[in-house]
Amino acid sequence: MNFKDKLKAGVILDNPVFMQLIGLCPTLATTTSLQNALGMGVAATIVLICSNVVISALRKFIPDKVRIAAFITIIATFVTMIDLLLQAFIPSLAASLGLFLPLIVVNCIILGRAEAYASKNKVLPSALDGVVMGLGFMFALVLMGFFRELLGGGTILSGIVNGVSGIAVPFFNSNPMVMMILPAGGFLMMGFIFAAIQKIMAGKEDK
Repeated sequence: MNFKDKLKAGVILDNPVFMQLIGLCPTLATTTSLQNALGMGVAATIVLICSNVVISALRKFIPDKVRIAAFITIIATFVTMIDLLLQAFIPSLAASLGLFLPLIVVNCIILGRAEAYASKNKVLPSALDGVVMGLGFMFALVLMGFFRELLGGGTILSGIVNGVSGIAVPFFNSNPMVMMILPAGGFLMMGFIFAAIQKIMAGKEDK
């Protein structure tokens, strides 16, 4: 499978959130704004790529009985590095993501790819797997974050990093549906997206 096919599978056909239904906790919790979604998506993707590479490189040296503990230790190392970097350079984003940043350690997507792919394949394919699955996760977060912020606040990219109030969108800005940035709004938006995906897939099957 070439890179184009892998990218299509990771982002669309085998999307970890919309197709595999894993990683839903950070997806629902951190998508109250587009900038939060981007921050979590980038952080998780970096951790996924780096942990896949290290686990793949050490796969022949890690005893089978302690492999899960070893994987979590490796993942936790990279999560701690990302957390400290964000606290040092973008403290407002780190504060906004809160507990969900260190909880990347137990994200089902990252641990799942380590067990299912990186521990069984060479370094380069494992790195590529991390890239495409990370982009798929980020795509889901960004899609959720964009629509929740637009509908719930009437803005796009409300400032977390730069303190900017965000780009106001006419009509939406004057009639915000505040519920969309509340916990219930996350479930509603995910339901709408699932319904749209099912409609599109059903249309393709009919053709």
